[in-house]
Amino acid sequence: ILFNYLSNASALEEWFADKVNIREGDYIFVWDGSEQRAHIVSKKDNHSIRYKWVDDDASDESYFQFEIVQDEITGDIALIVTDFAYADEKEQTSRLWESQVHELKHHIGS
Repeated sequence: ILFNYLSNASALEEWFADKVNIREGDYIFVWDGSEQRAHIVSKKDNHSIRYKWVDDDASDESYFQFEIVQDEITGDIALIVTDFAYADEKEQTSRLWESQVHELKHHIGS
């Protein structure tokens, strides 16, 4: 269930963006009427997915990734979010992801 919320356009709309469309293989994320395009650069079903922003100004490091990790002993599941951020944006980006993950947890019932 969790991986679906990280990789499916309609599920991403429930917690990540106002609207998500797929055009020419790229994901179009819409927030407050503003669009940002990303494409999947790597995907391991039920484990991880990495999106790279498609933007003329974006560096090669401009991506975000979700990784699902299960503890071998307890069976607990952890979601690791990796996102590119400039040093002066790190705190703001961390707060944004905390809010987004909180919304995700609400939708999956955890």
